[in-house]
Amino acid sequence: MSRSKALNAGHPTGTGRQTSGRRSPKKYSPLRNWLGNFEWKASPYLYVAPFFLLFAVVGLFPLLYTAWIATRNYNTLTGDSGVAVCGATCGDSGTTANWLGNFNWVLHQPAFWDALRNSFSIFLLSSVPQIILALWLAWVLNSNLKAKTFWRMGVLLPYIVAPSAAGIIFSQIFSDRMGAINVLLQQIGLNPIMWHGSTFWAHIAIATIVNFRWTGYNTLIFLAAMQAIPNELMEAAVVDGAGKFRTFFSVTLPSLRSTLIFVIITSTIGGLQIFDEPTLFHNGTSGYGGANRQYLTVSMYLWNLGFNGVSIGQPNMGRAAAIAWLLFLVIVVFAILNYWLTGRLARGGGSPTKSKKKKKREARV
Repeated sequence: MSRSKALNAGHPTGTGRQTSGRRSPKKYSPLRNWLGNFEWKASPYLYVAPFFLLFAVVGLFPLLYTAWIATRNYNTLTGDSGVAVCGATCGDSGTTANWLGNFNWVLHQPAFWDALRNSFSIFLLSSVPQIILALWLAWVLNSNLKAKTFWRMGVLLPYIVAPSAAGIIFSQIFSDRMGAINVLLQQIGLNPIMWHGSTFWAHIAIATIVNFRWTGYNTLIFLAAMQAIPNELMEAAVVDGAGKFRTFFSVTLPSLRSTLIFVIITSTIGGLQIFDEPTLFHNGTSGYGGANRQYLTVSMYLWNLGFNGVSIGQPNMGRAAAIAWLLFLVIVVFAILNYWLTGRLARGGGSPTKSKKKKKREARV
């Protein structure tokens, strides 16, 4: 064997230049150790940082800026004119500046209370039937139907229809003179309904548009939650002799508690700030929101005050911002109330303290 081959083979007769196979230990570096620890601790926060940065720019900053605008006499024509003045509406001389001047002015306006009443009425007429119908449709779609994908896509179809298209369709259906419903009523000898002139029927018409657009969306949410329920629960209920309705009310509905809370809260948020449907329903008739403010909502009143003003060319963004903050507080209060009420209904109406006492009593027995 030649000398080069001996060296390559690691023969002991070599010149001692063979390698042992071990790497020399790395020298300890405090900086490298610190960077490794920082990366391990900071990486989770860096992953979620883009969301919080985006939320701070498009969510938190506008919210705080609107709170500042709500205290100022501000409009798009003259800009900031100082601290807000409530004026003669609040009983002062019209020159007293007050940080809550815009809020006092809004609370003294009958139009604001009419808009708030209309918003609650449309919200109740749309959200309650919408959630009940969505639950029923999800229950039907979750059963053994033929062409399940077709029916599920059909339920979602109204949601993807543009609001303007839905408004045009329903403006023809609920037209006061030649609407489809009034034509049918006249054909059977009944009087036509003044959809835009009556408060009740205007709310029914707007609630119908809302239900048409959003029922399918909530149906798919409930359907996804129903499909996540373990099959063992359903099979156990069937083995125990429970029928379809008994299984729905005793097994399915209690399992949808978290989904119900989510849908109710989102319906509350969307229902109280409704704007598209009543604006499209208005369709150029006299008086923005109706001649007597029959279907004027808070969001419509906010837009009218902020961009049209009390009269054309006199917008007041400060008072519109005050309305936005009052609406925000109302939505927060009702969302908390819905969360509390839904939680109690899901627990069967009992408080946690009572349930704990009942468990202790059963354990003693």
